[in-house]
Amino acid sequence: MEVVSIVLIVFLFITLWKGVRIVPQGEEWVVERLGKYLTTLLPGLHILVPYIDRLAYKVTTKDLILDIPEQEVITRDNAVLITNAIAFVKVTDTQSAVYGVTNFQLAVMNLVQTSLRAIIGDMDLDQALSSRDQIKARLKESIADDVSDWGLTLKSVEIQDIKPSPTMQKSMELQAAAERERKATVTRAEGDKQAAILEAEARLESAKRDAEAQVRLASASAEAIKRVAESISERELPAYFLLGEKYIHALQELSKSSSSKTVVLPADLVKSLEGMLGGRRP
Repeated sequence: MEVVSIVLIVFLFITLWKGVRIVPQGEEWVVERLGKYLTTLLPGLHILVPYIDRLAYKVTTKDLILDIPEQEVITRDNAVLITNAIAFVKVTDTQSAVYGVTNFQLAVMNLVQTSLRAIIGDMDLDQALSSRDQIKARLKESIADDVSDWGLTLKSVEIQDIKPSPTMQKSMELQAAAERERKATVTRAEGDKQAAILEAEARLESAKRDAEAQVRLASASAEAIKRVAESISERELPAYFLLGEKYIHALQELSKSSSSKTVVLPADLVKSLEGMLGGRRP
């Protein structure tokens, strides 16, 4: 008799436990009756029919944070990028979430990965690296309708990282180094060109100034000769003196030359000067 009483008490306790359910806040429970969907229990106290009604699923209605695994993506110009993302979703229709797809969290993660590969695959490397906001907007737009069919609302999706693969990054570094070297070579060549132009302009200016000086010197000499010629008929001695002075000055300059080792003088310098002076001693 005591054993029957104990069994009866245990049976009643199990029946009560199966019939009374308290759903916590932030969750919704799906109840099936004889294997078929019956109702969705909202937070609070609920009474079920023991042994007929079965608690099939417990679903959280809080925002879910889904970390999308890192994956390799090939761009339109065959560059390999490594990217990952994070999605924020919320269950708004519990029945669709549990019966519309086997595992809605895994489904959303796979959907984000697939869409991300397709979007970046339509971009060039530079565009993919600089268009994070555009990728995010296209990604959210492409998967929003699909997740809504599963009773989910896509709150947000963020691109955590987009970076070249290690091999691609090394290639980019080599390319950048080659580009910097090319620019340095062009800069050096441009500098050498400008220096050559300035040097040529300096030589041209120097030549122009030398020519101008020679022209002025020739003009001055011509003017001096002209004046001497005009006065030679009246004052021969000063003219001869001028010519003699130039002769002596030329000999002095010749003796100062660093390359000159010997200075040749006339055998009779005095006679020569007398001849230049018209036979008169100065």
